[in-house]
Amino acid sequence: MSASRITLRRAGAVTALTAASVLLAAGAASAHVTVHPESYAKGATDGVLTFRVPNEEDHAYTSKVQVFLPTDHPVLGVLVHPGDGWSAKVTTTKLKTPVKTDDGTITEAASEITFTGGKIEPGQYEDFNVAFGELPEDTDQLVFKTLQTYSDGKVVRWIEQPASGDDEPDNPAPSLKLTADDASPAAAPAKAAATTTAKASDSTARELGIAGLVIGVLGLAAAAFALLRGRSSARP
Repeated sequence: MSASRITLRRAGAVTALTAASVLLAAGAASAHVTVHPESYAKGATDGVLTFRVPNEEDHAYTSKVQVFLPTDHPVLGVLVHPGDGWSAKVTTTKLKTPVKTDDGTITEAASEITFTGGKIEPGQYEDFNVAFGELPEDTDQLVFKTLQTYSDGKVVRWIEQPASGDDEPDNPAPSLKLTADDASPAAAPAKAAATTTAKASDSTARELGIAGLVIGVLGLAAAAFALLRGRSSARP
């Protein structure tokens, strides 16, 4: 085999290894705990947050997940729905600043949700659903620091927050954006309904307008016919 062919083969192998390394790095970077959807409207009510927890270990399963909820901007009316084999414990904390609602003043709110009893095997993930009654209106973002415990005792702390303009940290905390408009999943059906209603109203108006024009034309035609007929009858 010529030296040029050996060089080409080595270059191809290096390129393939480099590409594989980039793909693996991208996969590892994306396999972190996240919250879905990524955004909700400020003050949204009666929604659901889903915390997706992947297993990043090759020889251990995830045995516990702890999600910490902010109490400076509390999430009110928290309810949990653990998956098969899992149990959930909600810890509440007395708020430094009570929250006034239409139903009264809230002095306590959920500060931690601990999921135990189940398993997330290597190469798998689990979705943990948390329903809420109301989201805060006085902040643009909620950060849910999370601890992930493996069967071998390893604890991964998903608690880092990226600074403005910085790259994503190694262990980012799940974050939920709160928007001032209705660009949230809960508002989407309402927007769709409003759009459909507007389109239907516009379509109805156009149909009525066309019908009116047709009736007007027919009326003019009838009047003209009657006039001509009258003139014909008046002739000797």
